[in-house]
Amino acid sequence: MTDTGKDPLDTAQRWAEDGRRIALATVIETWGSAPRGVGSHLVIDSEGQFEGSVSGGCVEGAVITEALDVIADGKPRIVEFGVADETAWRVGLSCGGTIRILVEPVA
Repeated sequence: MTDTGKDPLDTAQRWAEDGRRIALATVIETWGSAPRGVGSHLVIDSEGQFEGSVSGGCVEGAVITEALDVIADGKPRIVEFGVADETAWRVGLSCGGTIRILVEPVA
């Protein structure tokens, strides 16, 4: 991660202009206690480099894995993590809330 305080959307544009294959993850819904608000972004390239945050670090690994699949197949998807979800505990979302994230390819 290169969290330098840069806007992930600016990074996405720069990486796309550089010819990188990328995906953009965006928080589209939260419920209860959530580490990041709606509209938070994480940009990921096909090499697994990323910028930004959708969860303050607790589910980024799982989102990056989804993003690599999105880059490979070109199909957007929505992923959800919540405290009641067994996956959420495995990846570390124990804040008590739920987040839904849209992961989409960027052309």
